[in-house]
Amino acid sequence: METPTSIPPLQSRKNNLKTAIYIIATLVLFVFALDLMVSSLQHIGKSAAETIIQATSNPFTALFIGLLITAMIQSSSTTTAMVVALVASNSITIQSAIPIMMGANVGTTITSTIVSLGFINKKKEFRRAAAAGTYDGIFNILIIIILFPLEYYYGFLSGLSQWIATYFFHPNSTPVTNAFSQKWYMFGPVVKWLVEAIPNGFLLAALSFILLFTSILVFRKLISGLLLASSPERFSRFFFKNAWKSFFWGTVTTAAIRSSTITISVVVPIVAQRIVSLRKAAPFILGANIGTTITAFIAAFFNANTTGAISIAISHFLFNLIGVLVFYPIPILRRVPLELASRLGKLTLKYRLTVFVYILIIFFFIPFSLIYLNKDSVEVVEAAYEKRDAASEVVSTYSIATKFQTWNKTGQMLVYNTPDEEPSLIFQMYRKNNILFLNNEMYMFNAPGFCWDGESDNKKYRMCVERVLPSAEFHAIAFDSVYLYSQKFYNDPDSAYANIYVSKFYPVVLRRELHVRGTLTETEEITSFSKK
Repeated sequence: METPTSIPPLQSRKNNLKTAIYIIATLVLFVFALDLMVSSLQHIGKSAAETIIQATSNPFTALFIGLLITAMIQSSSTTTAMVVALVASNSITIQSAIPIMMGANVGTTITSTIVSLGFINKKKEFRRAAAAGTYDGIFNILIIIILFPLEYYYGFLSGLSQWIATYFFHPNSTPVTNAFSQKWYMFGPVVKWLVEAIPNGFLLAALSFILLFTSILVFRKLISGLLLASSPERFSRFFFKNAWKSFFWGTVTTAAIRSSTITISVVVPIVAQRIVSLRKAAPFILGANIGTTITAFIAAFFNANTTGAISIAISHFLFNLIGVLVFYPIPILRRVPLELASRLGKLTLKYRLTVFVYILIIFFFIPFSLIYLNKDSVEVVEAAYEKRDAASEVVSTYSIATKFQTWNKTGQMLVYNTPDEEPSLIFQMYRKNNILFLNNEMYMFNAPGFCWDGESDNKKYRMCVERVLPSAEFHAIAFDSVYLYSQKFYNDPDSAYANIYVSKFYPVVLRRELHVRGTLTETEEITSFSKK
C-alpha cells in the first residue's frame, strides 16, 4: 500500500505566499470599496439623501433595515461596513445608525438557523441543531430588548460611544460638505476619476457595494478553509476545551475571518452530532459576536477623522460586550438564552415547522409590526431662505430640509444651494430640554439676560437672550415664541456682532443679521416654511 506523498516544502511556501497575496489584495479591495462608498454617498442626489434619512429617522424602521439587508446578503460585516460609510459621509446620524447595527446582529443569525434546517429529516439531531442555530439570534434579541429602550429614550449607546470616541481619539466633529478627501492618497486619484467619470451617485454606490461584498466574500472563503480543514473531533478538542478558551477562539477566529456567519454556522453541525454540547459551544458563539465587530473598526480606521465613524464602531463593540457581560457571568442569566434555545429545539420534536415559524416571526412579523406602530415618529420641516448682502445688494437663496425623531428631537439638517441637487452641507441637530444644538451652535431658551459662551467654525463667541417675542412674522409667515439672541465674537467684540431670531418650537433659524461697526452688512431670512 502506497503512502500519500507530502507536499514539497517549496510548493508549500509558494501556496502560502499565494494565499497571503490574495488576502492582502482582498484587504486592499475592501479599503478601496469603502473609500468609494463614502465618496459616492456624499454625491447622491437630493431625493436619495432625503430618502435615506427619512427611512432611518424611525429607529424601528432602521432596526428592520439592518435586519433585512443582513438576512438577505447573509453578512453582517458588509452591513456594518456600509453603516460606517453612511455615518462617515454624514448621510445618517449615529443615533439612526445604531438601530441598523442592532438589526444586523440579528439578521446575520438567519444563516445558522438555515444551516440547522439541513438536519430536519433527523429528529434528535434537528432538535440540537435548531437549538444551536437559534441560540445566537435569541441572545441578540435579548440584548436588543435591554439596550434598544435605553438607546431609544436616553441615547445610552450613542452618548457613551461618542464620549469614548471624543475623549480617546479626538476626531473631527465638523459638518460634512461635498468636498471629500481620501485618507489613503493611493486611492484618491482613482476615486476622483471614478466620481468624475460616473457622476451618478446611485451607480457609484452600487459599484462600491458590489466591491465591498465581493472583498468580504473572497476573504471569508480564503481563511474559512483553514477552519473547515480540520476534522470535527479535532475542532472540538482544540476550540471547546473550557469556557475561556472557547470564548477566546470564538473571538479570534471570527475576527480573522471577519464573519460570525461562518464560525457560528460551523458550530451548528458539531452540536447537532453531539460532538460538543450547546452549553460548551455558547462561549464560542458569544466570542464570535465580539470578534465580528472588527470589521466596523477596520472601516472606521480609514475614516478616523470623523466622530461618527469611530462612534458607530465603538457602539457595535459595546452592544456585544454589554450583552456578554449581562448574560454570561451571572449563572441564572446565563441559562436564559440557553433555556429558550433548548425549548425551541424541543418543540421541533413535535412540530418540524417550528424553525420556519421562528424565522417568519423574528425576521418579518415583529419588525413590520413595530414599523407600523411607530410610523408617525418622524417630523419633517422644510424651509427656504434669502441671503442679502447689504452693500452690493446681491441676493442668493438656499433651502433646508430637517428630519428629526419626535421622541428625542434628534435628526439631521440638509442644506441645498441649488434645488434638485445633492446637499452642500449636512449636519446633526438635536433638542434637549430647553437647549437646541444647530449647526455647531447652541441656543438656550431661557429668560432675557441669560448668556453663555460657545464656539462655531473655530470662532469663540458670547451668546445672550435679548428678548422673547410672543409672536413674529418673517415674509408674512407667523411664528409663536420667537427668541432674539445677540452673538458677539471674542476676537472682534466691538466691531462685529449678530442678531439671531430662532423659533422655540421648530429647529430653524428665522432671521440672522450681521452688523459690522454698527452697520447692517448681511441678512438671512426665511421665505417659506412647511412641515410634514
